[in-house]
Order: sequence, then structure tokens, then C-alpha cells
Amino acid sequence: MNSSKGNNSTAMRFLPIFLLAATLAGQEAYPTNLTLTQTVETALKNYPSIRVSQEQINAAAAGIQLARTAYLPRVDMVAQANRATRNNVFGLLLPQNVIPSMSGPVLGTDNLGTAWGSAIGTLVTWEPFDFGARDATVAAATAARTRQEATLKRTEFDVGAAAADAYVTLIAAQETVAAAQAGVDRAGVLARTIGALVNAQLRPGADASRAQAELAAARTQLIQARQAVEVARANLSQFVGAEPARIAASAPKLLQLPPENAVAPLDTAANPIAIEQNAAVDQLRAQLHILERSYFPRFYLQGAAYARGTGAEVNGTNLGGFNGLAPNYQNYAVGFSVSFPVFDIASIRAKETAQSATIRAETARAQQIAVELKARWNAAVANLGGARNVAANTPVQVTAARAANDQATARYRSGLGNIDEVAEAQRLLTQAEIDDALARLAVWRALLGIAIAVGDLQPFLAEASQ
Repeated sequence: MNSSKGNNSTAMRFLPIFLLAATLAGQEAYPTNLTLTQTVETALKNYPSIRVSQEQINAAAAGIQLARTAYLPRVDMVAQANRATRNNVFGLLLPQNVIPSMSGPVLGTDNLGTAWGSAIGTLVTWEPFDFGARDATVAAATAARTRQEATLKRTEFDVGAAAADAYVTLIAAQETVAAAQAGVDRAGVLARTIGALVNAQLRPGADASRAQAELAAARTQLIQARQAVEVARANLSQFVGAEPARIAASAPKLLQLPPENAVAPLDTAANPIAIEQNAAVDQLRAQLHILERSYFPRFYLQGAAYARGTGAEVNGTNLGGFNGLAPNYQNYAVGFSVSFPVFDIASIRAKETAQSATIRAETARAQQIAVELKARWNAAVANLGGARNVAANTPVQVTAARAANDQATARYRSGLGNIDEVAEAQRLLTQAEIDDALARLAVWRALLGIAIAVGDLQPFLAEASQ
């Protein structure tokens, strides 16, 4: 009895540990501090649009296999049994799908007597040559897969670029919080100092009120900065697949100015967007080639073997019983047939005209993409130059603002200045610190813009992760 109680007590002591282990086992492990490279790699693994593109590639690959099946012979089989009358007449019946066909001589009778009938047969059809029609179909299916592969690459690039931009945005928001927190700390020190002076009746009460107002304004700025961090973290969470509260970013490299390396040259044809568009044009041209191979005769080598059974005699009598329920007359045939849709030329020409117009439109769109990429690259280069100039100036701005704040504070304490000068100096210093932190990140963001225009994120990720 005591042993049972001891075992229960031991189990209860370890129960919280078991529950914690089970909880952790049901959660995916995410890095506590995501790096930029980890963010991009995780986004490429988890983002749903990439899986959509991957499945579209699988569907396109199946389309190639489907197109290749046209080279195989076609085998059709049929089997049937029926109980029907046998009244037959002379005369023409136009092609239709309602009245069943009937074979045999015209007996001149009209009665409702029925007999068994049966048939079984196989028809093999093979097209030995087709003037390139099947090759064109396979080529079009291959072009479709190539386009889907290009779409996957473009999707991966877009997701990676968006994830990198969201990461840099989070770092910028965190730096804004740090600067805003420093502003709150300075405003708090000033409020306490002035409160002590007012209590000692060395300063008017209005100064304390002004100091409290400045402290409240600094806190509001800090709250807004923290809100921006939460929004940026939520935006980043869609790429890494983690809850926003579990995401933390630490990128010391992004807080430093990158070296002034030569800007990556632009080759618009290498950008995933341009590659995808060119693949779309190639697919349309392959589809046009199918139309160009359509207006040719179709040659078929055919072989058939079949057997029929009937319970009816030529003289009009029926055999009775189950006669005719099983096939009892056999035949076979080998032949060669040709079909040529003579009057399809007008519709095929119209389709070719429409397809050619679509090709010209997509080609023009490819040229437009090249122009837009060039403009984007030029803008990114201009942003980089401006961002570097700003980043070179903001340290001077911070130094001057810090000196102005120290001087205004000293003048106020000595009675030579007023609270307005101190408040203005503190706001100027906080803004200067925010500008300085964001200026360095603006350089990295401009480099990211160049990488996006070029279509290659790897050099940027390598430099940002060194």
C-alpha cells in the first residue's frame, strides 16, 4: 500500500516535466535570433506560393509524358450482346448517333420477332508519320515545363527578396526603438532634475509641467516605435512560419556601413522576371508551331480482328435458344487510311494569326520588363549614392546634437537658459540618433534594391552575413 503511494508521488513530481516535453515536442524549433540568411532560407522552404509553383512543374512534366503517348499505337476494344429485331431496308441514312446500324440482306419483312446478336473486336491504329505534328506537341509541353520552372525561380526570388526586405524593416524598427528609448531616458532624467529644482523653489512650476509633457511625448514616440516593431515582426512571420512573438532578429552587420564596392552590373536577361517572360514567349512560339503542323494529311496504319454472332437466318427464320449470344463468325483486316481536313485551312490560319499577335504582345512585354528593370536599377544606384552621403553626414549631426543638448542642459542648470531650449535640444538629439541608425540601414536597403533589380540576392546575403 505504501509502495503504491510512493510511486504515485514520484509520478506527480515528474508530471510537469513530461507535460513540458510533450509541449515542446509539438512545436517547431525556430532560432531565437534569426539571421538574414536564415530568414531567406526558411521563407524558401515554407512559403506556400513556392509549393504551388513546384506542383505546377509536376503537372507540366506530366503534360510532356501525355504528349509523348501520341507516338504509341491506339488500341480500341469492344464487346456487346443484344436481343433485337432484324427488319432491314434499302436506303441512305445520314451519319448520326441515334439509330443503330444494321447489317444483312433486306428480307422485306416487318415483324417484331427478335434474335440474339453479339460482337467482339479489336482495332489497332498507328500513325507512322505526321509531318512533325507530334514533335511539335512534345516541344510545346516541354516549353510549358520550362516556363513553370522559370516561374518557380521567379517566385523563389520574389519571396526571398520580400523576406529580406521584411527583415531589414524589422531591424530598422528595432533601432528606432533603441533611439526612442534613449530619448525617454533623457526626458526622464530632465523631468526628475527639474522636479527637484521646482521642489526647492529654484525653478517655476511651469518648467516641471513642460518637462512632464516632453517626457510624455517621448514615451508616445517610444510606443509608436514599438508598435512598428510588432507590425514588422508580424510581416516577417508570414515568411518564416513562426508566431510573431517568437521572432527575434539580430544583425550586427546591418548596423555598420558596408564597404564601397563596385555596383553589380545589370544584365536584364539574367533577371528571373525576364527569364520567366522569355519562357512564356518560347511556349507561345511552340504552340504556334503546332498550328503550323496541323494542315497536313493524317496517315493511319490499321489492323482489326473481330467476331460476330447472330441467331437470325438469311431466310427469315430464327435459330432460337441462345444461338447468337456468343460470336461464331470471325474476320480480320489490315489497311491504310488517309484523312485530310481540307476546309480547316481558314480556321487554322485565323488561329495562327491570333497566336502570332499574342507572341508579339508578349515579346513587347518582355522588352517592357527590360526597360523597367533598367529604370529600377538606375533608381537603386541613385538611392545608394544618396544613402551613403546621408550616412556620412548623420554622425556629424549626432555629434552636434549631443553637444547642443549638453550645452542647453548646462545653461539651464546655471540659470542662463530656459526649458524650451533643453526640450528642443533633446528632441533634436533623439531624432539625430534615429536618423543615424536608419541611415546605415538605408545603405543596406539600397544594396538590396540593386540586388533585386539585378535578380541575384546571393551577393547581398553574403555581404550582409560576413
